[in-house]
Amino acid sequence: MIELKNIYKTYHQGEIDIPVLKDISLTINQGEYLAIMGPSGSGKSTLMNIIGCLDMPTSGSYFFDEEDILSFDDVKMSEFRNKSIGFVFQSFNLLPRQSALENVELPLYYSGIKKKDRKPIAEEALRRVGLEDRMDFNPTQLSGGQKQRVAIARAIVNNPRIILADEPTGALDTKSGEQIMDIFASLNEEGTTVVTITHEREIAQRASKIIVIRDGELSNDVNLDEEEEL
Repeated sequence: MIELKNIYKTYHQGEIDIPVLKDISLTINQGEYLAIMGPSGSGKSTLMNIIGCLDMPTSGSYFFDEEDILSFDDVKMSEFRNKSIGFVFQSFNLLPRQSALENVELPLYYSGIKKKDRKPIAEEALRRVGLEDRMDFNPTQLSGGQKQRVAIARAIVNNPRIILADEPTGALDTKSGEQIMDIFASLNEEGTTVVTITHEREIAQRASKIIVIRDGELSNDVNLDEEEEL
């Protein structure tokens, strides 16, 4: 489904070039559950942002269902991102003054779904993550785990092809984190492709495939029992 070829990403600070990704080639198949691990500063979030079309590579190619993503203009890129990719972040990124239901309705608004049709679709997404009794609550009234479930509902409301989760359990206690990972596993079983960034081996082990990125370079050989702290 996704094919990255020879991806480089370099940031420029004044006259200094800072290479972040170096010749990354990666294939993600439909229905796959992939975990990306790496130490702080390894480039894993930059790689996630490129997969999610939130950032563009300095060079290389990116194909999604054989379409050349890097040829899209801003409008087409925005439409593609909204309909095909769901995002889940460590910090939830919810609107604090909007209810859980209103937060989940937002992607539908940007997709041009009529107002009368948005509510039942958003309600179903919240039911799928077990929050049917919290739809009218604002984020300030929800626990961390509940906020993340709202964020997942928002991510899946457009039935995206792929969900990208950046340290989705990083701000949660162990029990809440396990509940969130159970939801991702269920979504994957239903056919949704899931890619998650994590530094926790227990979280990575929930995936069907694990890759490690170090110093901007990718490794497909992962020994989760190694002593090195990721």
